[in-house]
Amino acid sequence: MEQSIENVGWKTAALLLARFIMAALFAMGLVGKIVMSGMMADEIAKAGFPLPMLLNWLAALFELGMVLAFLTGAFFREANILGAIYVVFLAFAFHFVSHWTDAEGLNFGAFVSHFPMAAGMLFAAVHGPGQVLTLKWGWLT
Repeated sequence: MEQSIENVGWKTAALLLARFIMAALFAMGLVGKIVMSGMMADEIAKAGFPLPMLLNWLAALFELGMVLAFLTGAFFREANILGAIYVVFLAFAFHFVSHWTDAEGLNFGAFVSHFPMAAGMLFAAVHGPGQVLTLKWGWLT
């Protein structure tokens, strides 16, 4: 079944927009880890992890890699699989039941919000970055 030019155009635009949105989300996390590294390290320590400043900077490097993967399409499938694992880990490590003491329920909302993001990244891993503005680098095809 052949696709019309119109269908290809909107699908390409939607893929590029989705990649940009995901890159922006990880870029916001990256900026937070750089600008507020002390506060982020404190949160990591409060969650019970050792070497919180080192873990903050490792997370920042990972998030930089995610931004680059979304913007370039390089190692896109691999990055999305790792990213899905990462956001589910973050949900449990920083927003799970032990953190549900706030009156507004913000941590419950943060916990739940990680799962649609993980699902979207798994979907992206299966379908790939599209054909436009995509480096064809990666191990998974």
